[in-house]
Amino acid sequence: MEIRCRLPMTRRNLTIVLCLMTGTLCCGRAVGQTDQTSQAVDRSQLFRSEPSIVPGEPISQNSNAFGYAAPSANDADLGVQAILKRQEEYKPFTFSAALPYYWTSNVALVRTGEVSDGVLAPSFVFAYQPRLTKTLYGEFVASQQLFYYNRLGSFNFTSFDAIAGVVYYLPNYHNLTLRLFYDYNRLTTDDWDQFFANHSIVASADIPFPFGRAMQLNLGALANVSFAADPSGPQRSDFQVYGVYHVQFSRSFSVDAVGQVLFKEYYEGSRNDVSELLSLTANYRFREWLTLSAVSTAAWNQSNHSVFDYSVVNLGGSLALTFKF
Repeated sequence: MEIRCRLPMTRRNLTIVLCLMTGTLCCGRAVGQTDQTSQAVDRSQLFRSEPSIVPGEPISQNSNAFGYAAPSANDADLGVQAILKRQEEYKPFTFSAALPYYWTSNVALVRTGEVSDGVLAPSFVFAYQPRLTKTLYGEFVASQQLFYYNRLGSFNFTSFDAIAGVVYYLPNYHNLTLRLFYDYNRLTTDDWDQFFANHSIVASADIPFPFGRAMQLNLGALANVSFAADPSGPQRSDFQVYGVYHVQFSRSFSVDAVGQVLFKEYYEGSRNDVSELLSLTANYRFREWLTLSAVSTAAWNQSNHSVFDYSVVNLGGSLALTFKF
């Protein structure tokens, strides 16, 4: 025997049903927007092969960065030397413009149903790094990068960073470099409508290990702690360790290999991710201000919510102009 219970569709009941349906749709839309925003943050980071968003350093970290003559084959005959060389005038302003183009295997950074596409990602950076003392520098950076996809234009977006902080070099402690800065990151659509803004404090430590005159290994750690975000759903703090191996084959040609492990702690949804990144970059410097690069990157993401697991490969190249003044 089948028993059915039918409620009369009064105006009150109809209102309740419509409210429940509207709430369900809005919640689903909000979750989807949060996922897309967190993926946009990941995409903006993946198209950078370097472990830090700070463009360059005011002084190099090699042995002759503080004014000593480079070593030569005759040093043993002359005895221990500490010969000062002529220093170039320090230039605190840097402007760089890059035109990268990549093929990416997984545009949406999804676990299944990956779709590949090409992406043009021009970037513009203006940095002011005043020398405060011999080894302490200020750092003020404005950076804008745009992402335009060939076929999937709905994924187009832009990323803007405003940075203010300090850099401290410790030559007596194995050329250790310490950074502390504030970073404001703003993501917009290609129509410049904001869909995410984040405020964070970033601290990093980097130490170089030179091997001869042509190779160097840099090991570092970085903490990016967010203290405000709008919307709050994609808000997270990042903690990473990295290694960068640099080989200078000639005055013009160099290769960099980067390995990075990143832990991402989201503030909502009890979500934690761990990402690994490997990249290989070959650079040919035609002039002091003109560099051509070939870039390959592979990344993997594992989350305690398996829907956010993904892997991606990016292949491409970049032409960069850099001017110091």
